Amino acid sequence: MRLDHLSYAAPTDHLADVVQRLGSRLGAGFTDGGVHPRFGTRNFVLPLAGGTYLEVVAALDHPAADSAPFGRAVKQRADDGGGWLGWVVEVPEMATLESRLGREAVDGHRRRPDGYDLHWKQIGVNELLEDPQLPYFILWECELEQRPGYGNGTEISITKLEIAGDSSVVNDWLGSLNGDPLDDVEVEWVTPRDETGGLVAAHFATPNGIVRVD
Repeated sequence: MRLDHLSYAAPTDHLADVVQRLGSRLGAGFTDGGVHPRFGTRNFVLPLAGGTYLEVVAALDHPAADSAPFGRAVKQRADDGGGWLGWVVEVPEMATLESRLGREAVDGHRRRPDGYDLHWKQIGVNELLEDPQLPYFILWECELEQRPGYGNGTEISITKLEIAGDSSVVNDWLGSLNGDPLDDVEVEWVTPRDETGGLVAAHFATPNGIVRVD
């Protein structure tokens, strides 16, 4: 599976501070990603090497933030103080997952400040809410060069994820046959600090060395 992006949740009133702090640590600037009207959220985006990206996302004062699973996930993580929300893998089609999970994927979109309207489908956020170690899945429905991970990319890359959880559970969820959940990113399984587990830290290769963000 290919890692598409990582999501870092921030309280709405601290969004700008978190974006600035992470950008300073990684040595690169985020861009305003715009609003997700269906989910009641907004994000800032940092494109990375290899077509991946990092987003900092916050819930808006909007009904969708309480009703949409993604909005609820962001709001819940922010209410807990913010931090890593989860990891997202790209899939080539949704039919197999829709059949396995017994529901249709959700349509998502956001209009960037430059006017371009990004579209995608996603599924698996309900499971993320129940078990934070699990990634959710995304299928992009826009041109490759317009995707967040392919615009003005930096030399920064994600080298490793630390995930508190059970590798067998995650690999079953992904349908991984070789025990490695991701193609190009190392996953280190660590002991959960509490009962929830999930993404604990990400390691980034930057021009100034490896930076660990927890």
